[in-house]
Amino acid sequence: MNPARGLRLDRVSMIFTLPHGGQVEALQDISLHLAPNELLAVLGPSGCGKTTLLNIAAGFLAPTAGRALLNGNPITGPHRERGMVFQQGALFEWMTVAQNVGFGPRMAGAGRAGIEETVGRLLDSMALREFADKPVYQLSGGMQQRVALARCLANDPDVILMDEPLGALDALTREKMQGLVLRLWRETGKTIMLITHSVEEALFLGERVMVMAPRPGRIHQEYRLPFATQGVAGNAREIKAQPDFVAAREQILSMIWDMEEEIMGGGGHA
Repeated sequence: MNPARGLRLDRVSMIFTLPHGGQVEALQDISLHLAPNELLAVLGPSGCGKTTLLNIAAGFLAPTAGRALLNGNPITGPHRERGMVFQQGALFEWMTVAQNVGFGPRMAGAGRAGIEETVGRLLDSMALREFADKPVYQLSGGMQQRVALARCLANDPDVILMDEPLGALDALTREKMQGLVLRLWRETGKTIMLITHSVEEALFLGERVMVMAPRPGRIHQEYRLPFATQGVAGNAREIKAQPDFVAAREQILSMIWDMEEEIMGGGGHA
């Protein structure tokens, strides 16, 4: 595999200057390489810089030090090669489902036939075909997130960046959507970087799991786990009940709990 391929963060640090003076060091010297078709889940206590890291990868923020690259090219701003899925779908509520999904290709100048083919294929993949002409505000939260995923995939990005994409969903819908994320990962071969506060979700979705430590944000521990691969075709409840899964969950929960206790004990805030 070409080592230049994929998403690379090279000694990235981020310092924010506060409006009334002073600075906050959000990230310190973070390096990682996310190869094509890898699924990385990132978690850690509040304030550890997870979303800042994702925003640098998306091109929304320029790091104070270090660099971010995709396929060897510097990331200098947002681009369709990096698709973003937010906790709230950030959809155009006045548009229909089909119009939302086709928005990116339409802005890129794709022809009508190509747009219709792309939209139809993605609506079928997301089981949304019968809702194609409905405005998105009439859909449930889970269905709106399916539309958001379809809209992201319509741009055919190299990397999909997800910021708590399932965090606002109820428990049952969230678990169903976890299975959908794994299926799309396997079927599309996309590289995915996902931020979550849920340890269980990170273990189930992350082929790799990165735990961050706060103040300043840095990589504390990284794991390579089999559960995402098992989850593509397996039963989520059975996988999450496995002794190895439970042991990993408890280990990481304790790790993050200790970090939170240290923050609170030191006078910090969540």
